[in-house]
Amino acid sequence: MKPGSGDQGSPPCFLRFPRPVRVVSGAEAELKCMVLGEPPPTVVWEKGGQLLVASERLSFPADGAEHCLRLSRALPTDAGVYVCRARNVAGEAYAAAAVTVLEPPAPELQPETRSAERPLPLPPGSKESAPVFLTGPRSQWVLRGTEVVLTCRVGGVPEPTLYWEKDGMALDEVWDHSHFALEPGAAGGPGTSLALRILAARLPDSGVFVCHARNAHGHAQAGALLQVQQPPESPPEDTDEAPTPVVEPQKCAPKTFWVNEGKHAKFRCYVMGKPEPEIEWHWEGRPLLPDRRRLMYRDRDGGFVLKVLYCQAKDRGLYVCAARNSAGQTLSAVQLQVKEPRLRFTMPLQDVVGRENGIAVLECKVPNSRIPTAWFREDQRLLPCRKYEQIEEGIVRRLIIHRLKADDDGVYLCEMRGRVRSVANVTVKGPILKRLPRKLDVLEGENAVLLVETQEAGVKGRWSRDGVELPATCQSSSGHMHALVLPGVTREDAGEVTFSLGNSHTSTLLRVKCVKHSPPGPPKMVEMFKGHKNTVLLTWKPPEPLPETSFIYRLERQEVGSEDWIQCFSIEKAGAVEVPGDCVPAEGDYRFRICTVSEHGRSPHIVFQGSAHLVPTARLVAGLEDVQVYDGEDAVFSLKLSTIIQGTWFLNGEELKGNEPEGHVELGALRYRKEQKGLQHRLILPAVKHQDSGALVGFSCPGVQDSAALTIQESPVHILSPEDKMSLTFTTSERVVLTCELSRVDFPATWYKDGQKVEESESLVVKMDGRKHRLILPEARVQDSGEFECRTEGVSAFFSVTVQEPPVHIVSPQEHVFVHAITSECVMLTCVVDREDAPVCWYKDGQEVEESDFIMLENEGPHHRLVLPAAQPPDGGEFQCVAGEERAYFTVTITDVSSWIVYPSGKVYVAAVRLERVVLTCELCRPWAEVRWIKDGEEVVESPALLLQKEDTVRRLVLPAVQLEDSGEYLCEIENESASFTVTVTEPPVRIIYPRDEVTLIAVSLECVVLMCELSREDALVRWYRDGLEVEESEALVLESDGPRRRLILPAAQPKDGGEFVCDAGDDSAFFTVTVTAPPERIVHPAARTLDLQFGAPGRVELHCEVAPAGSQVRWYKDGLEVEATDALQLGAEGPSRTLILPHAQPEDAGEYVCETRDEAVTFNVSLAEPPVQFLAPEAAPSPLCVTPGEPLVLSCELSRATAPVFWSHNGRPVQESKGLQLQAEGPRRALCIQAAELAHAGLYTCRCGTASGAPCLSFTVQVAEPPPAKLVSELTPLTVHEGDDATFRCEVLPPDADVTWLRNGAVVTPGPQLEVAQNGSSRILTVRGCRLEDAGTVTAQAGSTTTSARLHVRETELLFLQRLQDMRAEEGQDVCLEVETGRVGPAGAVRWMRGGEPLPLDSRLSVAQEGHIHRLFIRSVALADQGTYGCESHHDRTLARLSVRPRQLRALRPLEDVTVSEGGSATFQLELSQEGVTGEWARGGVLLQPGPKCHIHAEGHTHRLVLSGLGRADSGCVSFTADTLRCAAKLTVREVPVSIVRGPQDLEVTEGDTATLECELSQTLADVTWEKDGRALTPSPRLRLQALGTRRLLQLRRCSPSDAGTYSCAVETSRAGPVRLTVRERRVLVLQELQSVRAREGDGATFECTVSEAETLGCWELRGRQLRPGSRVRIRQEGKKHILVLSLLRAEDTGEVRFQAGPAQSTALLEVEALPLQMCRRPPCEKTVLAGRRAVLEVTVSRSGGYVCWLREGVELCPGDKYEMRSHGPTHSLVIHDVRPEDQGIYCCQAGQDSANTRLLVEGD
Repeated sequence: MKPGSGDQGSPPCFLRFPRPVRVVSGAEAELKCMVLGEPPPTVVWEKGGQLLVASERLSFPADGAEHCLRLSRALPTDAGVYVCRARNVAGEAYAAAAVTVLEPPAPELQPETRSAERPLPLPPGSKESAPVFLTGPRSQWVLRGTEVVLTCRVGGVPEPTLYWEKDGMALDEVWDHSHFALEPGAAGGPGTSLALRILAARLPDSGVFVCHARNAHGHAQAGALLQVQQPPESPPEDTDEAPTPVVEPQKCAPKTFWVNEGKHAKFRCYVMGKPEPEIEWHWEGRPLLPDRRRLMYRDRDGGFVLKVLYCQAKDRGLYVCAARNSAGQTLSAVQLQVKEPRLRFTMPLQDVVGRENGIAVLECKVPNSRIPTAWFREDQRLLPCRKYEQIEEGIVRRLIIHRLKADDDGVYLCEMRGRVRSVANVTVKGPILKRLPRKLDVLEGENAVLLVETQEAGVKGRWSRDGVELPATCQSSSGHMHALVLPGVTREDAGEVTFSLGNSHTSTLLRVKCVKHSPPGPPKMVEMFKGHKNTVLLTWKPPEPLPETSFIYRLERQEVGSEDWIQCFSIEKAGAVEVPGDCVPAEGDYRFRICTVSEHGRSPHIVFQGSAHLVPTARLVAGLEDVQVYDGEDAVFSLKLSTIIQGTWFLNGEELKGNEPEGHVELGALRYRKEQKGLQHRLILPAVKHQDSGALVGFSCPGVQDSAALTIQESPVHILSPEDKMSLTFTTSERVVLTCELSRVDFPATWYKDGQKVEESESLVVKMDGRKHRLILPEARVQDSGEFECRTEGVSAFFSVTVQEPPVHIVSPQEHVFVHAITSECVMLTCVVDREDAPVCWYKDGQEVEESDFIMLENEGPHHRLVLPAAQPPDGGEFQCVAGEERAYFTVTITDVSSWIVYPSGKVYVAAVRLERVVLTCELCRPWAEVRWIKDGEEVVESPALLLQKEDTVRRLVLPAVQLEDSGEYLCEIENESASFTVTVTEPPVRIIYPRDEVTLIAVSLECVVLMCELSREDALVRWYRDGLEVEESEALVLESDGPRRRLILPAAQPKDGGEFVCDAGDDSAFFTVTVTAPPERIVHPAARTLDLQFGAPGRVELHCEVAPAGSQVRWYKDGLEVEATDALQLGAEGPSRTLILPHAQPEDAGEYVCETRDEAVTFNVSLAEPPVQFLAPEAAPSPLCVTPGEPLVLSCELSRATAPVFWSHNGRPVQESKGLQLQAEGPRRALCIQAAELAHAGLYTCRCGTASGAPCLSFTVQVAEPPPAKLVSELTPLTVHEGDDATFRCEVLPPDADVTWLRNGAVVTPGPQLEVAQNGSSRILTVRGCRLEDAGTVTAQAGSTTTSARLHVRETELLFLQRLQDMRAEEGQDVCLEVETGRVGPAGAVRWMRGGEPLPLDSRLSVAQEGHIHRLFIRSVALADQGTYGCESHHDRTLARLSVRPRQLRALRPLEDVTVSEGGSATFQLELSQEGVTGEWARGGVLLQPGPKCHIHAEGHTHRLVLSGLGRADSGCVSFTADTLRCAAKLTVREVPVSIVRGPQDLEVTEGDTATLECELSQTLADVTWEKDGRALTPSPRLRLQALGTRRLLQLRRCSPSDAGTYSCAVETSRAGPVRLTVRERRVLVLQELQSVRAREGDGATFECTVSEAETLGCWELRGRQLRPGSRVRIRQEGKKHILVLSLLRAEDTGEVRFQAGPAQSTALLEVEALPLQMCRRPPCEKTVLAGRRAVLEVTVSRSGGYVCWLREGVELCPGDKYEMRSHGPTHSLVIHDVRPEDQGIYCCQAGQDSANTRLLVEGD
């Protein structure tokens, strides 16, 4: 373990271990490691125990401590484990890594055609798919020694290949993988499964395991985390192999590591051993566990790291890294010392624990109250806000964290100047114990693991990224732990990842760092050749080295004189490209440049030397086409040329004027408009007419002529309205009108309904009126609903018409009806609708009601009734009468007569507030029952404050304004029963009327602050609190009370008085937030708020201001953005002074600077002026220049500013550019160029910067002398060239126009195709084209009396390979072509082909061909024996490649096809394979098929056939054929045979009231039959039942009536039977026993019986001509043939004739009722006392309803009026005396028949 470098005399130690490598065959593999030691160790590499030596493919480069093994052109045999051994005199160390060589992907999977990492697009109808994880592996937390099984299941077609990785390495690359086992997953489930079993898990097994699934259509992966923990007191594990002792990297005395307080300390420990050692960290002898400030992890180089964050004095001590395995153990230690600052906190921060949604308070003290501090959460600075409240009170610094969340858990710091820190931990307790880190950085392609620990085990959390929930395959939970594993992260995985558990959340910012790649290199050897006229040839070579990824070449052009480069081509292969003149937009000189582009960037551009003159030629890219338009539309003729050029348009042979874009041909004739945009030419003829048809349009320009014709058609008809499909809804009998408006008048249209053409009739009328076509339905019917279409010439308008019956409305009841009855009473529910024919359904408790002996349903016109003849308690419930969309509700309660009180059934507790209205309700079973109300044992007396009410069966006691004394127990008594009510009255709660919302007050120091709240009650008590503590009154805090108002007054508020104040009134609270601010922070200097300052650039800029008070904080802004201190911008603060300094200001530093305190700001507008322009070169005045006539002359200088203008003059006159004189400006350089000097050019030249007087200038003196005699000023250079190359000799001559004579081997050179003589200024050039061996010799140049010679040597050219052989893979039987490209065209036989180092054998399948530079070897119908290494060699070069031949793959030439047959038929499946004699297996539904009577299997040549006969529906499924690796499947569908009717129903005749049964028999059991009557489908009802008995289908009609007669038929699918006739005979009814007259007394009952001849007969009872229905006094029942009528509670008015009628038979009898004398059942009290002004009520109950009762006072009969009110309800009669006065006292008498009762009325009060 080391915080620094190694010691002297130490053994080798690996600082970075080699990492496993996976490469594709043929690529380069590299293993790197870094090893230190003293003395430097010797490093060797081994494989399989054998020492490796350098070779052509294997090298061992080293750079200091870094050692590398580089393997080029890797082969599959190179795979294995490579060991790096380092040894010196002090010891030895080793490290190992695995190299995996993968087979290159098949050609169809190359990146150029499809991506191996993405799902491929499938052909239409294909059932294949990329892999998809059905279930992923689950993260696990286990103890060491536990067996672990990781399982995944994947779907995909074809079946994907599965393999596992650990921490990015294949399992066989893991250092110790002997206890890993792969097993197939559980069978029976969908998809493919693979399990990884880890036997006796060890601590190093912890990590991320990823399951990969790959097939031809893509790749998928899913990962899981495995954490292996040390069990308590666990002995070290044993391994089978001999363990390697732990290698201790350093073994020396503990070092001392110093760190400043508040900084981080990081320790690394590098340990090796086999089995892999287990690491433990100790501090002062105690084991260390990870926490917020101690991080333990393993870095990418394999080192174990302990990081102590924000070190404090208590972190001092000895830190030990202990490593052990079964072979031994070792230790490494370091002493940590924490250096404390001189300035320290007088009270440091203390750790704090808080709960979620609560607050946490951190507090510390600084040495001086003026010391500024800042708060941090780890590395993030916290600014004051509602979340983080920061308080400074003297030397106290306090941070209050509000609304704690899980992410607030962490390390908090308070920092003074000098980065002196105090550190504390804030622990937030909640559902989440261990939160996510603030951020997580992961390299692209690595695995990301996030862990969360919750307080409760087994809870289910939610993982999301940027608000989107993550898939379940990457989430795992086990007990308290929850893991999210993202294998192989990409850039798309970056974002905010959140774990949510209820309302608790924790988040982390996942950042994916991309691997940096270098852009490709530029192309090499770029050359330009000007070939044929108007073309240029560009050539280049590929970059070196070649980029690893695919790349292209991008060619760009630039017109000389322009600054813009424009892309020409993108080329994939290097070589040459010819650029014709057609590729440029206009004539001119063009330059070209090229670069290399790949996915990793672009190389620098390489410019081709020289330029080329190109001229575009016009040709027709897209010609004119005949135009066919409608009358009134615009006709547009368009063509496109290959270049921008002007042309001429012709219309009907007449040229259209070129200078007018618009016009017309003749007066009133065709108008036209011409347009040209780039290469496009257009002629527009607006609004053409029909008479213009046949016009001829032509276009002409140099090299192009084209023409086209104009054809005009009559405009098509289109629909004006409706524009879209219309949906219309009508009710029956309503008039329907559908209107379609066309664009043309009287144009025919046809109407369709549901696709069928409509026919006119009385119920459907079609009309046409001009453009409008109408379809009219005078009286719409329901069957008129459908889709109507108005169709004409390919366009249609659609109308969706819905005709509905008018809605049914329930007339009564409109409200919920409550019905109370007693046992055996008749209950009748009546519902009235607004239509007589409206269907009505009855429901009880949600179930439809069916008529039975206990429930009768009656319909009489719009009246619909449900009758319970003899109700029982179970018959009660909620009934609904449903008519259309409306419902009527009835609640029926049937009470046993044994109980008088229906409600309440138990004791009732009523809680009320004083003055509230209280109602006690008691419901009885009978409306006439009388009750007594008792309070606390005494009967209550009705008064204005206590009301007694009766309403039918309900009795109420009402307290209109309840008082506290009304509390108590109330009883409602009747006979021996009572209902109890306990009433509790309390005072109303105190409410705060003002303020209703939280009040925020901001005050300045010493200001008076008043907090006021108003209560709902004046006598209410309140308490005042500040920051949770009750306040006490003092001089600084005054409490006042004024009626309902309460005040808290701060007479002279101080900043410390701020906080949250609460006025608590018990039931309600008011909140006040008071902030008392310090005096304003002001800027006292400068006095102006805005200053304009100017400085020179570059230079020093200093901005200064003074603040008061001196400790005020300021912020500096530039152009609205806050600035931070840097080397280029310094911020200072000393006392009241604040400064901003720019030591080296540049012009870009100009702008608006703002110094801002909390209350004021001052603005500095800083401008930076540039220095005056100066001449930088030449530094001194140039000496006179002397040139000869014709010699070029250049005068140049360099300015200090690139944009400064200059003015040239010659002898005082301005210089103007001309043909031989040019003025140039390139950056800061200015030049005057004279191509050929003349005598007139002599004189004084001046370059002046600017026109102002005193502007700097520079002068040049030029002298032009007579030309000297001709002489050679340079020597020829000897040349050695290869055969076929060009040789160029060059020399310089003066003067430039002197003549030079060339000689070769003493003979004067005559220019020709091989010898070219050229002149360029003073240069003379002789070029020998295509040098041959005989061209060698001496070349001489003569000029005047001077000569120069040089020797030309010609060498024979090497025949080298430019394009070398490439490894190839082929399938047996394919044709193979091996190809090479040579640098030059060699003679026949210059190259030869070999196989395995030997010349090619004689074989007719082998052939060799040469085509210029290209040499090819063809192998036809390659065989397995052709596999091997092939080579091609010349005398100078050689290239090799390997040909791999794989056996011929079996393919289906014609696959299986789906087959559909009928039940009982046969199916034939046939496929054709690519090979003969293949043995395969047929299967159906996964079951192997064997030949048999119903299964025939044939194989003949390439064809395989399966014939299945006698098929049933159960045989449907998947039929497959499997042979070797081929599997083909198809679907077999067996259709069911259509159902038919074997035996139909027969005619039937029944008697009215009997049951009719119609029967038919089907050919199959499972089929649905539809029964119809008179053409209308029948539905089941209580009287109509449909039954299925096997293949028999029955229709049963119970209690047949004449309306049931008619024709019946049945249908099943397309088969029908019938119609048959059902005849219903009328039933003859005779009276067998007549009714007998009955005589009874009033109140008694009477029974009438009548016997008829038929049992199933419905009868009707009448009394006095009025039909009787079951009710409370009427009961009707039938017992077989006997009909019984029971009348109860007879009245005198019931006397009359009773009639029974059943069909035509009837019987009558007489009922006589004897009236009883009227008697009083309940008398009024003998004496009643009431208060004056109140109301008096006298009540009496008589023996029957309807009896006459008379009220008298003092013998005088009373009459109804304002004073007296007589009420009557059934047998109960009441006298109400309003506004009782003393004079109303007296005797009141009630007379009922012969009975009477007297009551004395007493009046109390005035």
